Amino acid sequence: MEDLMKLCCSSPMVPGDTLTEKAERLKTWGYDGIAVFQPLESWNDEVRRELASLEARTGVKPVEFVLADDIYGKAMSEDLAEREACRAMYRQAASVCAEIGAVTEIEYQYGVQDPLPLFDPFQQLDSDQHKAFLAFYREMLDVVAGSDARILLEPINRYESRYLNRVSDNVRLIDEVAHPNAGLLPDLFHMSIEESDPVQAICDAGDRIVHVHLGDSNRLLPGMGHLDWPGIFGALREIGYTGYVNLECSTAGDPTETLPANAAFLTDLIGA
Repeated sequence: MEDLMKLCCSSPMVPGDTLTEKAERLKTWGYDGIAVFQPLESWNDEVRRELASLEARTGVKPVEFVLADDIYGKAMSEDLAEREACRAMYRQAASVCAEIGAVTEIEYQYGVQDPLPLFDPFQQLDSDQHKAFLAFYREMLDVVAGSDARILLEPINRYESRYLNRVSDNVRLIDEVAHPNAGLLPDLFHMSIEESDPVQAICDAGDRIVHVHLGDSNRLLPGMGHLDWPGIFGALREIGYTGYVNLECSTAGDPTETLPANAAFLTDLIGA
């Protein structure tokens, strides 16, 4: 049987008090995986054990793991204490991914930009920034080396990051580190802002794509904006992508209704 892409949904979008409750709901709604965005303040050994046994108990695989806190996205901060706190949190998330074979992502920076970069898009890293970010990326890759985990670069739109906004900018870095645990995480919402042709950007990235975030042009569920979803899934099939496509967007209403309906919509696209 032909390998097909698999459906995944981000944990904050799913009702439930525990990861187990969320995964059980996703299973009944037609999802294969869960992307766990775990608040750092509530991360403890009990949740870690729950995460490690989640697939065996529910049939839903935790395929992405991120620790979330106000220091997220500050790994390249000029504030030394802020930078080190962020990197320690990233390393902890990476160690969890090494245990369970999940992916996590990093960006050069993440957060609202002030002033907004309206007139100077696609800013590029200077030589020192480039070297520093590559060194940090290699440090993260060392944490998961030899495991099935992956540390992915996610292109972020200009309003949330000054740098590495486009798929091509990130692909160059991935090719430069040339590490088996590296890869690309394209997010269709961010791509709707930064890519003149998201379909072509997917084709150009090819087998560097390891995981995909789904959100329409308005960051609602796929099909609720103006992105070309048949074209996008056609491009993913064309490059031979058989990994997870993960909803990371607004549920646009009652998730007990919209998430099952969107699973049906995405399943049709996957099998088209």
